[in-house]
Amino acid sequence: MKSVNIEKPFPSTDAEWEALIAEAPAAAIDSDASYDPNDPAAVEAFWANAVVVREGGPAAVRAALAERRCARGSQKAPLKVPTTIRFDADVLVALKATGKGWQTRVNAVMRQWIQDHSHPANP
Repeated sequence: MKSVNIEKPFPSTDAEWEALIAEAPAAAIDSDASYDPNDPAAVEAFWANAVVVREGGPAAVRAALAERRCARGSQKAPLKVPTTIRFDADVLVALKATGKGWQTRVNAVMRQWIQDHSHPANP
């Protein structure tokens, strides 16, 4: 949906809201929408994961979204084990400089190193 300047002030009374609703078209046509707003099933699917916050302002929205993010589903892969490892300062700076996901990349490199350097148990 393209942004446009609103010429009229936002409705502030029930009467103004009723008049605005009466003026609205029966069906919405929005070529920029990611779903058909006139299809109830598409609307339901689009809003299925919405987080509704009725009061509390931005702080309440942030709290609701944080709560949603903290809820994890069942693990598809085995859990990783937290540990502590010591790197030289310059090595750690270089790893972190590669950006988000650097720990995952270190894990992949270590997995490959183990595969390349492991010896068969029974020669």
